[in-house]
Amino acid sequence: MDERYECKIISAGKPMFNLKAGSGQVIGTSQSYTSASASENIDASVESNAPSARVDDQTT
Repeated sequence: MDERYECKIISAGKPMFNLKAGSGQVIGTSQSYTSASASENIDASVESNAPSARVDDQTT
């Protein structure tokens, strides 16, 4: 994911991400996911829907 996406692990240990505008303001927030494999599906979905996007996985 590129710099517009901020991947996080929330307090319950679940992955989620924020989408940010060029100004850094959060303009969208994903749901929280239940597992690391679900988080990997997020990455795959973003890559297939935005093939030129750079991936920056900050959950590992």
